Amino acid sequence: MWKLLTEKKVLSWALYDWANSAFATVMLAGLFPIFFKEYLSADQSATTSTFHLGVANSAAGIVIVLLAPILGAIADAGQARKRLLLSFASLGMIMTVSLYGVAEGAWLTAAILYALGVIGFMGSLIFYDALIVKVARPEQYDLVSGYGYSLGYLGGGLLFSLDVLMTLYPAWFGFADAGEAVRFSFITVAIWWAVFTLPLVFNVPADEGLRLPMFKAVRGGFRQLRTTFQEIRKLRVVSLFLLAYWLYIDGVDTVVRMAVDYGMSIGFDSNDLIIALLITQFVGFPAALLFGMLGQKIGPKAGILIALGVYFFVTTWAYFMEEVYEFYMLAVVIGLVQGGVQSLSRSLYARIIPPEKSGEFFGFYNMMGKFAAVIGPVMMGTVAMLTDSSRLGILSITLLFALGGGLLLLVNVKEGERIAGQL
Repeated sequence: MWKLLTEKKVLSWALYDWANSAFATVMLAGLFPIFFKEYLSADQSATTSTFHLGVANSAAGIVIVLLAPILGAIADAGQARKRLLLSFASLGMIMTVSLYGVAEGAWLTAAILYALGVIGFMGSLIFYDALIVKVARPEQYDLVSGYGYSLGYLGGGLLFSLDVLMTLYPAWFGFADAGEAVRFSFITVAIWWAVFTLPLVFNVPADEGLRLPMFKAVRGGFRQLRTTFQEIRKLRVVSLFLLAYWLYIDGVDTVVRMAVDYGMSIGFDSNDLIIALLITQFVGFPAALLFGMLGQKIGPKAGILIALGVYFFVTTWAYFMEEVYEFYMLAVVIGLVQGGVQSLSRSLYARIIPPEKSGEFFGFYNMMGKFAAVIGPVMMGTVAMLTDSSRLGILSITLLFALGGGLLLLVNVKEGERIAGQL
């Protein structure tokens, strides 16, 4: 196992998870939601700022929904997975750095820059996920996918820890106040993301075959997109899995992006919430790798179903939560399963699709995942606004875990593997 995990191309691929998780922890889950609510939206109610942040996340999700399958097909046609990964990652880095200069109260400007950063982050993952077929064999997907998420939790957690220290003790680092420290943390995210992307650039194998000019790749990509969509419609196992994934990953993404906002809405101190996020990151590091091993033993489908049961329990518990220690306990539980459900979903999907068409098929995979991100945050924000209850907003997410898990039970993984091998 360790020989595989230390192989240059596998480690370099997994380090991109370490790289981009800086954005996931600091921007999606951690400091930016607090900064948005306390600094950029200080003159607004808690439910209004929740709604605005949800809309920003959902707007980015809509763009990815529209682009993901097209970009995946173009990447396969033009042999451009790595080039497009770097293009989207660069967009995310530039937008993240730009947030440093946003003035107090300028929530709309910040929301736009943040949404563009999210587009860069999510867009790069289309091609990162697809590159798993370049670094591992099918029987290795569960372990390698879990390895990536494991490094992501560790890397994201380390940078997040540094940024939290800067925020809690700004004078130690030469900052005037916590606000200046938080804004500087956005710069650290971009630097971290850029530096740890380099191993993938140099060590992950390039796509083989003829590299078409971009206009021909676009034309070929649209033609291939039509073919792939027709294939997915015929592949019942793939279609059913994508529908299940769409529903349950909605709940996972919403918990990631809105947990801190929810905690603040029910009266918890932002510093306590930051500590809870750190707990999730460092619990998630070994747990994601262990889930990869679990997937090899009992199968990825069974592992995902276990994780979804835990998520259903967690979101129900969150509705009744009153004390901050409960938030800490929930952080531990989420850390145990969050990376597992993400990594095993990726590896299960890689098993049931033709590897030579991974870009376009993962384009649809990411489309369904990001379409979920369109619905989840807005649903939570809307329920909170209409009922004037953030608790009911979080409780609404349980429906997504229940429906997604029910559909996943119907997915026949062995049949999907057999059909994928024949295409």
